[in-house]
Amino acid sequence: MKQSAASKPSCCHGKAVYKIAALTMFSESIEPVFMKRLYQAIILAGCIISQPSFASSCTQGDLTHIWISPRVVKAGAPINVMAVSGSETVTELVLTHPKGEKQVLNATANDGMPWHLSAQIDKLDEGRYQLEAKDKDTTLACHEVFNGDNGTGEHAVWNDSYEAFYSAWIERLFDAPVDQSLSFRSLEPVLRDSERNFLHNYLGLNEDKALPATPDCADFPYFLRSYFAWKNGLPFSYRACSRGTAKKPPACNLATIETGFVQYAAPPATFKTLSHTLMDVVHSGNGRTALTSEATDFYPVALRRETLRPGTIYADPYGHVLVLVKWVPQTADSPGILFAADAQPDNSIGRKRFWEGTFLFGNSGSAGAGFKAFRPLANNRTLLSNDELPDYSIEQAVLEPDDFYAQLYKLINPDGLNAKQAYEATLTALVEQLETRRQSVENGEDYFRKKANTIEMPKGAAIFETIGPWEDYATPSRDMRLLIAINVLLGFPEKVVRYPELFNLTAQSAAQVKTRIEQLHEKLTAEKKVQYARSNGEPWELSVAEILARKAAFEMAYNPNDCVEIRWGAKAGTEEYTSCKRHAPEQQVRQMAAVRDWFRYTKRPPR
Repeated sequence: MKQSAASKPSCCHGKAVYKIAALTMFSESIEPVFMKRLYQAIILAGCIISQPSFASSCTQGDLTHIWISPRVVKAGAPINVMAVSGSETVTELVLTHPKGEKQVLNATANDGMPWHLSAQIDKLDEGRYQLEAKDKDTTLACHEVFNGDNGTGEHAVWNDSYEAFYSAWIERLFDAPVDQSLSFRSLEPVLRDSERNFLHNYLGLNEDKALPATPDCADFPYFLRSYFAWKNGLPFSYRACSRGTAKKPPACNLATIETGFVQYAAPPATFKTLSHTLMDVVHSGNGRTALTSEATDFYPVALRRETLRPGTIYADPYGHVLVLVKWVPQTADSPGILFAADAQPDNSIGRKRFWEGTFLFGNSGSAGAGFKAFRPLANNRTLLSNDELPDYSIEQAVLEPDDFYAQLYKLINPDGLNAKQAYEATLTALVEQLETRRQSVENGEDYFRKKANTIEMPKGAAIFETIGPWEDYATPSRDMRLLIAINVLLGFPEKVVRYPELFNLTAQSAAQVKTRIEQLHEKLTAEKKVQYARSNGEPWELSVAEILARKAAFEMAYNPNDCVEIRWGAKAGTEEYTSCKRHAPEQQVRQMAAVRDWFRYTKRPPR
C-alpha cells in the first residue's frame, strides 16, 4: 500500500512576481521598510491563492482523529497514517499536496468499533500537506503534515481519541485472515514487525530493534498498555494486589502512576525499567479483583458490542487473562467471530476465538471474572471511580455460565447461528487449541534436549500457579481448558436441543438437527488431524476422533517429565509408545493421581 506523495519543491512566489514587478516602477517613491512589508504581504497572498484546494480550517474531528507514524516526519522517509473513529465510519483518506492536487490514498479498513483506515506513504517532499479522513463527501478530521511534524502537535492526554487509537493499534497488531492460525514464540516478533506495529520505531530511536518483550499471561495486557503509553508520551498506572482466598477476591494497594514517559520521548531504558517492575508486581490477582471494587486496575464493562473493543481484557476465575483483538462480523455464509490474544507461561503468544473452551466463566467468591477495561486516568492525573465510568456494569456478576455464553453468542451472531456452521466453528476452535498445546509440549521437549534434570512438581493446587520450569513447561491449566473444550464439542448436539433459540433451525426440528450434527461430528472428527513429533523425532498423526477417545488420558498428561507420547495419551504397548524413554518420578505420578478428579470433573480447586 505504499504510495508516493512526492512533488516538485513548493514555491508560490512565482504567482506573485507579476504583482511585485508592477510595484517596482513605483518603489522609489515608497519608504523602504513599507516596501519590504508590502513584498512579504504580496508573497503570502500569492501562496494562499496558489493553494485553493487546502481546507480553510484543518483540525482534528470531535469523534475522528488522524494519527501519523513516526512521531517526527522526515523528508524522503515513509510515513504511516491511521484515521480512527469511535463512532463514525471512515471510508477515505485524502492527501492534498503542497501545490493543491489531491490524492486518494490506497487504504485498508476494518469492520468498526472503533473504525480505522490505514495507509502508507513512501515519502513526502518539502512543503505543507493536508490529510483528510472522510466518510464519502464529509470530512471527519483534518491534519497538516510537514517535515519535522511531531504527529499530533498536541500534549498527549488519555481521552476518547487515545482510547480508540489504543483499540485500533491492538487490532492491527494481531490481525490475520480468519482461517490463519496466528502464534508467535513471544511478543518480540510482533512488535518488531513494522507492518503489524503502527508504533514501530515511532520515537525514531530504533527503539524496537532489541527491546525485550516476553510477558506471560498476567503481564500481557500491562505490557501492551504501558508500551502504548511509552510511545505516545502518556502516563501509566498499576497496583500491587493480593491473590485472594477461597472466599475473598484479591484486593489492591494504592495506584502507582508512572509519569516517566510524559512530555518527552523517553529512551528504551525507561520503558525497560517499568516493564521489569511490572513483571515483579502484577500477577493474575490484578485481573480477578471484585467487580464492585474501586481500588483496581480494571473495571467490569457492559456486555455490548461497543464496549467490548480491542484492548478489553477477559479475566477468567482461575487467573488466565486474554486481550480482545478483533470482531469478525457475521455474514450469510459464515458465523461471526470474536478473537482474543493471550500469552503463556513460556511467553508464547496466540490468537484464539471466543468459545466455552477458551473463555472460562463462573461466579466465584474468590474472583471477579469477566470482561474488563483499564481504569482511565482523567487528565492524566486521577483514576476515575466506578460512578464516573459510563460503561461500568456488574451485569456479569449475576449471570450463570449458560446465560453468559448465550448472551455473548448473540452479540457475535446477532442473526442467529446456522447449526452446521456453529459446530464447524467449535471444531475449528478445538483444533486451534490442540495446535497451541502442541507447541507448548514441544517447548518442554526442547528444555529436556538441553537439560536432563527432572523438573520439580509443586504440591496440591500450586501446580496451577507457580514459577520456574514447572510454570514454563507443564500444562495443567491448558489441559484443564482442553478437557472443558472436549466436553463442549461432545455436548454440542445436545446443545441444539437445550437452546434451540440460539440456532436458525428453519423447517427442521431441534431433534432432526441434532441427528445431522451427530453425523457431521463423526465425519469431521475423523478427517481433522493434528501432528506431533515423537521422542525419536518422527512425526505422528492423530485424528480429532482419536484425541477425543483419549480424553481420560489427558487428565494426567500435563507433566513435562513424561515423554511426549504420554503427554499425547499414547498407551503402553502400542507402536506410538515404543519411542517413549522418559517418565515422571513415581512420587509425581502419585501426586497426579491424587488430584485427578480436578481434571476429570474440570473443577479447579479454590486457592
